[in-house]
Formats: sequence, C-alpha cells, structure tokens
Amino acid sequence: MAWVSEATVATGSWRELLGRDRLRTSTLLAGGVALYATNEFLTISLLPSTIADIGGQRFYAWVVSVYLVGSVVAATAVNPLLMRRGPRASYLLVLTLFGAGTVGCAIAPTMELLLVARTIQGAAGGMLAGLGYAVINAALPNWLWTRASALVSAMWGVSVIIGPAMGGVFAQFGIWRWAFGSLAIATMAMTALVPGALPSRAKSDVAPATLTRIPVWSLLLLGLAALAVSLAGVQRTVSVTAGLLVLGVALVGCFLLVDQRARATVLPRAAFGPGPLKWMYVSVGLLMAATMVDMYVPLFGQRLAHMTPVAAGFLGAVLAVGWTLSEIVSASANRARLVVRMVAVAPAIMSIGLGLAALTVHDEPTWPVIVVWVVALFVAGTGVGIAWPHLSAWIMGAVDDPVEGGAAAAAINTVQLISGAFGAGLAGVVVNMVPGGDLAAARWLFGMFAALAAIGVVATCRSNPAAK
Repeated sequence: MAWVSEATVATGSWRELLGRDRLRTSTLLAGGVALYATNEFLTISLLPSTIADIGGQRFYAWVVSVYLVGSVVAATAVNPLLMRRGPRASYLLVLTLFGAGTVGCAIAPTMELLLVARTIQGAAGGMLAGLGYAVINAALPNWLWTRASALVSAMWGVSVIIGPAMGGVFAQFGIWRWAFGSLAIATMAMTALVPGALPSRAKSDVAPATLTRIPVWSLLLLGLAALAVSLAGVQRTVSVTAGLLVLGVALVGCFLLVDQRARATVLPRAAFGPGPLKWMYVSVGLLMAATMVDMYVPLFGQRLAHMTPVAAGFLGAVLAVGWTLSEIVSASANRARLVVRMVAVAPAIMSIGLGLAALTVHDEPTWPVIVVWVVALFVAGTGVGIAWPHLSAWIMGAVDDPVEGGAAAAAINTVQLISGAFGAGLAGVVVNMVPGGDLAAARWLFGMFAALAAIGVVATCRSNPAAK
C-alpha cells in the first residue's frame, strides 16, 4: 500500500466514473443500492395503507424486521456467490430474486404472504447492496474506488428523501400496490443494464474452494443477532428490550470468534491481524450506528416543535443530505495527509453536531432554534460523509489478494447492516428507558449518540492505511 504514503492519492475524476465508458456500470452499482434502500423507506410509509387494505396489524413491525434479518443473513453470502458466478451472473440472479419478491409484495392478498415476499426482498436486497461494494473492485480500476464508493453510499441519502415521498404519493392515492410495481419495473431496467455493464468473471477466475463456500455458522450467528435486535425493537418492556440487545451483542461476539477460526468466512483474514483493517471496519460500524439517532428526529420534530408530518420528515432527512453532499465533495480530495486527517476527525465532527442538537432541544422551539437543529443534523451527517468513501476505498485496497479483496469489500455492507440494526435498537432502548417524556428522551438520545460517535475517533485514528 505504498500509495498511502505519497503526497497525493489517485482518485480519478467524476468524468471518468460517469463518462460514456463506465456510465452503465456506475448506474448499475448505484442503482442496485438505491433499489434496496428506497424499498426500505418506501415500505415504512406504505404500511398504514397496506394494513388498511389487507389487514394484519399484529404483524406491523415484522414487515420491517423480516426485511432486515433477510438482508443481514444474505449479505454474508455475497463473496461466495461472486467467486462462484462472477459479477454478471451474480447481479442477474440477485436482481431476478429481488424483482420476484417485489412483485410478490405488489400482489400479496394477505399479510402472511406479504411477509414471505418481504423476506425474499430482504435477502436479495442484502446481496444487492453488498454487491454494490464488492463489484467495485472487480469492475472498476482502483483509482476510481473512492468516487465509486461515494456514489454508491450516496444512494442511501437520496433514498431517505425519495422513498418516503414516493410511498406517501402512492398511499395518498390509495394505490400502494403500484409503489411496489414501480420498483419491479425499475428492477427490470437494472437487469437490462447488466450484460453490457459488468464482466462475466471477477479479477481472479479461479477462487480457492474455501472462499466459495457459504459461511454457514457465521451466517447463522449473524442472523440470530439480527433477529434478537429486531425483536428488541418491537418490545414494550425496557428490561426485555435491553436483554435482547445484550444477547445480540453476545451473538456478534460469538460470530467474531467463529469467523476467525472458520474455513469459510465473512470477514477477510486480514481483519483479525495486527494491521489497520479491523479499525476501518470498527470506524464504519460506529459511524453507521450513530446515524440511527435520525430515526427519531421526525418524531421529536412533530411532538416538540409541532411540525407537520411532511416538515418533520424533511427534518429527518437533513442528516442524510449532509452525509450525501459531503461525501461527494470529500471523494475529490487527493492529498494523502488531508484524507487521513479528514477520516480521523470525522467522528468528532459528527459528535459536535449531535451534541449541539442535545444542547438546543426543548419544547416549543422558535424558528431560529429549529434552524440550529437543521445545522446540527447537517454537521452530524457531514462527519459521516467526509470519511465514508475513503474508509470504503481503504478497506478494498487493504489486501493484495483479489479474492480476499472481494471479501473485504462485501463485508462493508455486512458491517453497515448489522451496525445499523444495533444503532436502531440502542436508540429504542434510550428513548424507552428515559423518564420525563419526549424532551428528556431527545436530550439523552442526542447526548448518548454524540458520545458514541466520539468513541469512533479512537478507531478512525488507527485506520490509517500507512500504519503497519
């Protein structure tokens, strides 16, 4: 990794990434993640209309939970699939499954069948999001990895706005099934791009047998961890919620022990060695977990500031906007020392933003205070965005073996998903445990997640790829 010690780092240009030669590839990689993320946020806004039509209110939370569990479990199989089938066949298979699950959601006559379709969607979506990172280093040159990572992860921020808005429009007109139908059409369009956008094989045509095996035990432990966290999110008793969250943490610990010793693994071998790769994953995980504070922003906007649902929804999107805009700008940085410093201070910037929100939150805020909230959330999102594309590119380049590199890239999405699940669960525990109503809950939530982000400084400072 000599490149990290040089004065500048080759990052290519947006014209190279989005030019005529690579536009289809970039569209496919980003579009796959956009499909997965948009579907997640769209479904949440459609659920009231869906339940009013087909019933099944008792399964309300499971519509989201089965999607999450399916995503986490399937994401662990991305690299074995990629090594066996290659980028082109992998994308065709996963997009077909995602399309089938989406059509199933559109035509489901009962909530039970909708849950089956959502499970298929989640499994395919988890692999789709994982392939978005894993295929970057198979289909694009390494000098474009930073910008490609920024483009792919920016789709999460875009989807935070498009998903709820799209779902709200379809729900408003009473045609919730067509929301899934439109996603199915978009999936077909993505499928048509695959043959001309991706190579049939990865960089290494022959993969070791151990790397083409499905990591069954790792998959099982992560699946159980995701299930425990999902169950924690639907409990009404604080002790049960906290207990399930602790169980989830214990299962992730078991996963790390098993994955380190297994022949077929989710994380690359280098993640368990003395180098900086493990700290890169920890940095990604802590940053992602801290963003989950955002799931309660619309709620506090409505209850404390008495915003309309639409205005509160836009307030909840501010962090994602800050993330998206800052990573697009950050991906253009090519001075190695500047990049390392930006990554190192990113959690501190996020912590400052969340801390500012904690200090200014109160009942009946005036418009100047609401503006401060907007600035605080934007700053928090900026903290994630300035680091994310560089951490992703560092992870992809952390190992020289192209097969292990694929595993490293695919694991970005797995770490992101499981960290997001735990962040959401922790946010639920904080909000449910704190006495004193919404104001106290908001202050504690922002304050504790500011502390969580600050802890990430330890990891980002140790993530420098030049460190041995």
